[in-house]
Amino acid sequence: MNSRHPIICLPSSFPITFLYSWLIILFTIVTISASFGGNETDHMALLSFKNLITQDPYGALSSWNASSHFCDWTGVSCGKRHRRVTRVLLISRGLKGSLSPHVGNLSFLREFWLFNNSIEGSIPHELGRLSRLRILNLSYNKFLGFLPTNLSGCSNLEKLETHHNMLVGNIPIEISFLLKLTLLGLHNNNLTGGIPPFLGNITSMEIFSTNENPLGGSIPHALGNLKNFREFYSGGCNLHGSIPRSIYNLSLLAHIGLAGNQLTGSLPQAIGAMLPHLLTIQLRNNQLTGPLPSSISNCSKLQFLEMNDNKFSGKLTINFSKLRDLKILTLGNNNLYGHGEVDEMKFIDSLNNCSQLMRLTLFNCNFQAMLPKLIGNLSYNLNYLILSGNQLYGNIPSSIGNLVGLTVLDLGYNRFTGKIPSTIGMLQKLNIASLYDNQFTGPIPDTVNNLSLLSYLDFSSNKLKGHIPLSMGNCHYLSELYLSDNKLSGKLPNQLLQLPSLSVALDLSRNMLFGSLPTEVGELKILSNLNLSYNKLSGSIPTSLGGCISLSNLYLNGNLFQGMIPPSLSSLRGLAELDLSCNNLSGQIPQFLERFSLEYLNLSFNDFDGEVPVLGVFSNASAFSVLGNIKLCGDLVELGLPKCKEARKHKKRFHVFDICILLASTLFTILCFVHVWRKKKNKSQPSQPLMSEKILKVSYNQLDGATNGFSEANLIGRGGFSFVYKGIIDNDFGFVAIKVLHLQIQGAYRSFDKECEAWRSIRHRNLLKIITSCSSIDFQGNDFKALVYEDMPNGSLNDWLHSSTRTHRLDLIQRINILIDVACALDYLHNHCHTSIIHGDLKPSNILLDEDMVAHVGEFGLSKFLGTDSNQSNSIRLKGTIGYAPPEYGLGSEMTCSGDVYSFGVLLLEVMTGKRPTDDMFNNDFSLHKFAYMALPNHVMDVIDGDLINYHQDDAISMQTNTPNAQKTKECMASIVNIGVSCSVDSGPQRMNIRDVANELQSVMATLQNV
Repeated sequence: MNSRHPIICLPSSFPITFLYSWLIILFTIVTISASFGGNETDHMALLSFKNLITQDPYGALSSWNASSHFCDWTGVSCGKRHRRVTRVLLISRGLKGSLSPHVGNLSFLREFWLFNNSIEGSIPHELGRLSRLRILNLSYNKFLGFLPTNLSGCSNLEKLETHHNMLVGNIPIEISFLLKLTLLGLHNNNLTGGIPPFLGNITSMEIFSTNENPLGGSIPHALGNLKNFREFYSGGCNLHGSIPRSIYNLSLLAHIGLAGNQLTGSLPQAIGAMLPHLLTIQLRNNQLTGPLPSSISNCSKLQFLEMNDNKFSGKLTINFSKLRDLKILTLGNNNLYGHGEVDEMKFIDSLNNCSQLMRLTLFNCNFQAMLPKLIGNLSYNLNYLILSGNQLYGNIPSSIGNLVGLTVLDLGYNRFTGKIPSTIGMLQKLNIASLYDNQFTGPIPDTVNNLSLLSYLDFSSNKLKGHIPLSMGNCHYLSELYLSDNKLSGKLPNQLLQLPSLSVALDLSRNMLFGSLPTEVGELKILSNLNLSYNKLSGSIPTSLGGCISLSNLYLNGNLFQGMIPPSLSSLRGLAELDLSCNNLSGQIPQFLERFSLEYLNLSFNDFDGEVPVLGVFSNASAFSVLGNIKLCGDLVELGLPKCKEARKHKKRFHVFDICILLASTLFTILCFVHVWRKKKNKSQPSQPLMSEKILKVSYNQLDGATNGFSEANLIGRGGFSFVYKGIIDNDFGFVAIKVLHLQIQGAYRSFDKECEAWRSIRHRNLLKIITSCSSIDFQGNDFKALVYEDMPNGSLNDWLHSSTRTHRLDLIQRINILIDVACALDYLHNHCHTSIIHGDLKPSNILLDEDMVAHVGEFGLSKFLGTDSNQSNSIRLKGTIGYAPPEYGLGSEMTCSGDVYSFGVLLLEVMTGKRPTDDMFNNDFSLHKFAYMALPNHVMDVIDGDLINYHQDDAISMQTNTPNAQKTKECMASIVNIGVSCSVDSGPQRMNIRDVANELQSVMATLQNV
């Protein structure tokens, strides 16, 4: 008998039926215990979680019902032995609601993932009961309030991530009790109170991130106790003081991200030996001093070295030859001089081993040396080479042509001499070429015509000679061309004036060009700024110039033009500045100039006669000049002209008046040169407004009549502060749009004032053109304010994207053209105005389309002039529109250019996907941005607007194939979506620059047109 298996003996008289009954009862008890003693608690906790979810757009919780065991529910995992919940995984499910405190009853839970949903409310304290929990990820939600103090009860917690929420308060001391914690991710919240020293007690910590929190304070010395520390991110946290020496003793540290603070002090010379495993050093935008340690050469794994915008000084002695994985090197805006030593730029040669290098920016470093000949041996992957604002001299090596990956080349504001190397034509990916303010001689190389993707070219302020190459007409995407202040001669090439892409500026001033102005100039229909001043151009001003209907600034002064101002120029209604001085023009001053909203008009030193007009710009003597025209008369005292009725009577006294004119002319000539010098510095930027009133006004009675008493039949739109009507107030203008402000709504007065202020300062082909304004009272004696705009017959972009009544839909080319138009408008506002302007409310309803489907940005009621109205902007409760306004505005941050870029990114994604950012499927942190981001790079066609794909049946069929053309089109769509995603990231500093956006969109368009 086997002793390990004892036999239970029952008496023969024991009833067998009683035995069966006993076994059934025992089985029932075990079953009930298993179901309700432990598992039912988990079951009820999960149902409680589901009950507080108000929206489940993807049906993630649809399986959470009685038809299956909860261990089989979507996102739920259980242990095999006890069948208790061990993991809840609900990532990017679009869930909206609040988090049930009953989750704290899942006592066997080890992982809890709610990443990228829209859960709001506070984080329940009951989570502190989950003693077995190892991973808690609540990131990318909308949690409010404080971090629960009793999370310290999660004694086994290894990873705690609550980033991208709206948490406030301090980091609680109880976090220091989590002695197994390896990752603490708190970035992109609103935490304050500094980085607490007690975090140094969590010796298991490997990753700590608090980027973009207004923490304040300094970096505690106690963090040096974290011997396992590998990643430290606290950029944009308002930190001050120096980096503690103890941090440099953490030999495992691989990533240091402390950009955008106010850190001071210097870096230890032995940093490379102390931190040999560094992959990333991001210390840009601080106040660090001293030399850059040469020991950084020992960080052989380094990929990102970002030290720009500090106060580093001394010769750059880092040997980069060991940093083979280096991708980004930005050292600009430091004083890395070497006192003009011969080997000052020798470090460039050591970068030849960095085969992964993509960006090299060394602007404003005070280098004083020649550019090494081996610069052409840098990485083929190099996209950005920026060396502007130094004192580099000598020739540019011809090897520069080897850098075929370059998209941006900026060598401006140096002392380079010699010829521009013809090898520059090999840089066929170049978007931006800037060589301004040097001493280049010789001709512009003909090879420039190979730069087919070029959008910005600046060779101004050099000593270039010869003709403007006819081949420049092959640069079909050129939007800005600056060749001013050189010694170029010959005639203006027709091919250059036929470039349809020229939109921002064509500046050929201060050269020696001669001959007539070709009639082809009229083909520059979208150009904003044309400057041909101080050349030797002659003949009449061509009537075709009236075709340049988008001009904001026109300078023809300092030439030999003669004849009358052609009547065709009356079509240039958007002109803000017009300078025709110092020519031989004659005839009367045209009356149509009175109707323009001119801010600056100079007709001096010509041969005009007759009476000076009195309306518009002529009503303000400080805004225009007619000096040196001795045949003029007028009644404006400030001009010192004879009255027209007395002009004949006093002919004998003209010799005295001539002397006065001569003296005044001398003074004005000096002022004229000062003005031109300022223009050269500011290039296409318009001057500050010179008038207190820029817009002619109409009466309430006129607007009432134009709109048939503001009838419903004339109503074409509604806004937050206004109604918009269609009407006719003057046959010269045809139909106009009349925006009437609701002054009863708080903020309407401010909206009107800010919009008027914006329109006084800006003119661009892609901005809505204002005609007039009205500030009056209505028939009941109430305040009345309105703005009158040029009518846009094709309505708003919003209508084209979402109106169910439109039978025609926008095709891909139209959509990209509209996006390019909007990007160019923002680029102008941000980078080309005298004072940068933030639009503040970019959305499809504020994008209007003219008869040619050209986009015009309107609605400047929330705009901000950088550096001039910060206090005012703080008083505006709502900055922008929900869905389009960047997340930082919701936290009270100042309006910035990057905020406009965010709005543009959302608009771009809306154009490409056909989905509004406020669509029901998007709930706060599950956004249009994330919807697009999750589709990159291989599933973009799943999110593209169906109307865009199916607009033409043939196109739809081709898009479903893998032909080369279809594949290229899909890649272009993916590129555009990627631009939108890059623009709409939460972090402002990580968003694209709007100029880069415009360039990339134009590159995509170029690719599409070759398909």
